[in-house]
Amino acid sequence: MGRLRTRALDAVEEMDRPDCDPERLDRTYAQFAMVNRAVSGWRGIYSRELRPLLSRETETTLLDVGCGGGDVPIMLSKWAARDGLRLQITAIDPDERAAAFAARRRSRPGVTFRRRSMAELLGEGARFDVVVSNHVLHHLDSAELGGFLAESAELSAGTVIHNDLRRSTAAYALFWAAALPFRGSYIRQDGLTSIRRSYTASELRAVAPPGWTVQPRSPFRNLLILAKARSPQRSPV
Repeated sequence: MGRLRTRALDAVEEMDRPDCDPERLDRTYAQFAMVNRAVSGWRGIYSRELRPLLSRETETTLLDVGCGGGDVPIMLSKWAARDGLRLQITAIDPDERAAAFAARRRSRPGVTFRRRSMAELLGEGARFDVVVSNHVLHHLDSAELGGFLAESAELSAGTVIHNDLRRSTAAYALFWAAALPFRGSYIRQDGLTSIRRSYTASELRAVAPPGWTVQPRSPFRNLLILAKARSPQRSPV
């Protein structure tokens, strides 16, 4: 893979810098919706993994960790509503800039945005039926990953699904070309950095704790899944 042979742990995404341009950052959050619809595969994750867990009669609680601009929880809520399924989503991000952008979204029944960390939710005694994240794992080194997975597992009474990029030369080349139209934001440069930082399936299997399974998905994604014995829980948040 050349420069993609190993994870680029020293590479920093521009939008993660505290002094990044706020206008470019907001445009990045706004463009995430288009990018996630194109490459993140949440429609398939919803159909295969989430929809079977949902019910028309009983409300299911879901936590989205590191929600960024908030487009993924909005999509999940809309799909569940169209299917007549009861889903209550809490979407959190500890970054005040992401939380502020998400708070400016038009409110949608069944979706609540909060500026919180998982540790803070655990301190509040919160629990959810399902915990998910989108494109968070590549931000973490192996040591940070362990704590992140432990907290997400503790917050979930049932299933945890972490969806992330899978590093490859083909993924890098295709995104390099496909993201050319995204101007005035950090989408292209940070997307390429994200691919360089992301795990291959074998790397993720090597660091995942017992009980977690890695499922490579097309195009160029990994799902890291924990399926626990499910007993419905209600979050107080």
